[in-house]
Amino acid sequence: MILLDLFLSFIKVGLFSIGGGYAAMPIIKSQVVDSFHWISMSEFTDLITIAEMTPGPIAVNSATFVGIRIAGIPGAIIATAGCILPSIFIVSILVLLYFKYRKMDFMTNILSSLRPVVVAMIASAGLSILISVVFNGAVILENANYLSLLLFMAALIGIRKFKLKPILTMFACGIIYTIVNCLIAI
Repeated sequence: MILLDLFLSFIKVGLFSIGGGYAAMPIIKSQVVDSFHWISMSEFTDLITIAEMTPGPIAVNSATFVGIRIAGIPGAIIATAGCILPSIFIVSILVLLYFKYRKMDFMTNILSSLRPVVVAMIASAGLSILISVVFNGAVILENANYLSLLLFMAALIGIRKFKLKPILTMFACGIIYTIVNCLIAI
């Protein structure tokens, strides 16, 4: 039964996460944290961090991670298959339609209308993770983790304004966070 739940949950992720991995995060959270309670919100933020750092699509990495955590290797295979099957079918159909109708205005209009939706889904996922990490789940200044907030702002400015490499920025923030927490513990 758990394998069927994993498969169906990640079929939904694969089917409704238009816009890529970041757009999939709210759907993944809804399935694995809110609906089935397979992992906690704290584990979900760790999952996104690991899925972001490892090669491959975030949704597929998340499916594999959750699947192996819940049902071992068979769970990883089933969850990953559920996540990628909708894409295989949808992309195959879209490629055929695109090549047939690519010169028509309605195709351009359809693609243009999807952009704002994808941006909203990505913003929603980012805001959920920011609230969870920096404010411990509720936007109350007393709950704020100021070190996380400071590192978030520094990373954002470094990547956007100074064009720092994201991977190096993640490693630097991780090292700084670890060092500061070790110094605080002493």
